[in-house]
Amino acid sequence: MPGYERISDVKRARVDLGGSYRKLYLATAISNVGDGMAAIAYPWLATAITRNPVLIALVAAAQRLPWMFFTLPAGVITDRVDRRRAIVWMDTLRGAFTAIVAVAVLSEQGTLPTPDKVKDIVGTRTGLYLLLLLATLMLGCAEVLRDNCGQTLMPSIVEHQNLERANGRLWSIESVANTFIGPPLGSTLLLIAFSVPFFIDAGSFFAAAALVALIPGTFRAQHPERVAGDPVPSWRDDLKEGVRWLYHHRLLWSMAIILGLMNMASMLSGSMFVLFSQDVLDITVLTFTLMGFGFAVGAIIGGYVAPWLSRKLGSGTCLALTLGSSAVVQISVGFSPWWPLTALLFAVGTLLGSSWNVITVSLRQSIIPSHLLGRVNSVYRFFAWGMMPIGAMLGGVVVTVAGHFTSHDNSLRAVWFVDGSIYAVLFLVGRRLLTTERLEAARAAGLAANANASARPSKAGAATVDPVGS
Repeated sequence: MPGYERISDVKRARVDLGGSYRKLYLATAISNVGDGMAAIAYPWLATAITRNPVLIALVAAAQRLPWMFFTLPAGVITDRVDRRRAIVWMDTLRGAFTAIVAVAVLSEQGTLPTPDKVKDIVGTRTGLYLLLLLATLMLGCAEVLRDNCGQTLMPSIVEHQNLERANGRLWSIESVANTFIGPPLGSTLLLIAFSVPFFIDAGSFFAAAALVALIPGTFRAQHPERVAGDPVPSWRDDLKEGVRWLYHHRLLWSMAIILGLMNMASMLSGSMFVLFSQDVLDITVLTFTLMGFGFAVGAIIGGYVAPWLSRKLGSGTCLALTLGSSAVVQISVGFSPWWPLTALLFAVGTLLGSSWNVITVSLRQSIIPSHLLGRVNSVYRFFAWGMMPIGAMLGGVVVTVAGHFTSHDNSLRAVWFVDGSIYAVLFLVGRRLLTTERLEAARAAGLAANANASARPSKAGAATVDPVGS
């Protein structure tokens, strides 16, 4: 995750990240309020349709499946189109898909149980379940391209030395909107009617699309070696170039594999989180929201302190801290008998874990060449996020299999123990591979290479990017 500001403007950039960044920041905040409502509404809707652990896990897997099959094509698209316009189109499509779900839920509202009675349902509402499955799949496809374009847009509107600060702030507002504002609002609206949060979520996507559309300039990747009139490379050649670059960058390659296994582990427990909360912790819609505040508190603080921690402890130490603390937190959640304790554990976990996103995303944005950023980013995320649907389905399988040997409560606790064990192994591996020395050497080499490339006269006929701060 490079159009840069003049050196004389760097001091101002430290105070003001620019109007374009503010529009992206506000769009992120609004859409994440909707996502926060959806984080309550979608899982509760799934458990109101079926109580089958595998079918519930399949809904979570469907949303993440596009990261497996669409991520690589999305990278090629990102490097061929105006990234800002792509974000606008994808947010518009996400709003449309969500609106379809809202209308379908509204039509079935009279037959659905109230949110506090979902544990009493028997059987599966097949038609609504299939629509939910299809909608989450389509939403996932739009999210893949939107997020890839969003991460590649950031270096075009923010100075490279401010990327950790900009990403940290964006990560914090995502957490505030996603867990402090959205879920309580979603819970309140859910108690009014099952369909209302989905309608509001759809509106948030449309509002975000409008804000990003107001960012001035064009944001197409410039290829330093390509001249106007040259034949456009095939998709396969473009994709191979991205795969080859990442494979030969051993640090980022290792980081992608480790993150893939981290996300697989997290989805293993995450896909069963609603069932675990309902059946083991015996929560209501309101207490589910309050428990989610633990994620928010940790992520908000973590987003702001991550750059400071990176400077004080070293980036490699921070990444190791994420892996080690995640192992302890996940296993502890598996033993937790009380939702406030679970919320506290989540707060600690996300506070220490926020540095992973801030450090690694900023690192990628700094060192991957601009004309390859979309493709390399997509290959990275193919490994990093493509493992999530596998983890989601494994969660359903673990609960189902464990249920034959132990109680239902213990089978739901088992996914957290498996999750924590995977993180423990990753800590041992990551501490050796992701050292501060390797990360900082890679950053310095990447910035030097990009500076040399920028200094050469460009032969590309691509559109320009507005300077930072516009």
